Amino acid sequence: MEKQEKNKIYKNSSAIILWILGGFLLTLCGIGLFFIALDKPDEELKAANPDQVENGIHLPTGLIAADGLETVITNCTTCHSSKLVIQNRMGAAQWNATIRWMQKTQGLWELGENQKIIVDYLVKNYPPVEKGRRAALTNIDWYTLDE
Repeated sequence: MEKQEKNKIYKNSSAIILWILGGFLLTLCGIGLFFIALDKPDEELKAANPDQVENGIHLPTGLIAADGLETVITNCTTCHSSKLVIQNRMGAAQWNATIRWMQKTQGLWELGENQKIIVDYLVKNYPPVEKGRRAALTNIDWYTLDE
């Protein structure tokens, strides 16, 4: 093979590798931005009316307005979004284990008496949900396929 042909092949394969690496890096950046947005503290807490509640929901955070809400906001949304709290549904043992894990690995401070208030709030308002088969579809306009 001539030197010129070898250089051409080398340039083409280099370009392909650069395209693949570029696509891979763009994918990683997109995934990283998703998790940063998911886990960042609530910017809504800085809203003009941080105590606004409608239909039992604290609007700035989306958390259920109930006893212990302020303690949860103060201790939980300092580090991560309230959406992360809302999507997790656990019992008291699991919430306490999660708090211990955050204290051990994530730098969460000692909660003292607030831990019971937080766990009681979470267990009452975001209990575990039995996940089974999805509910049957209703109000469907079925039609027959022509053969």
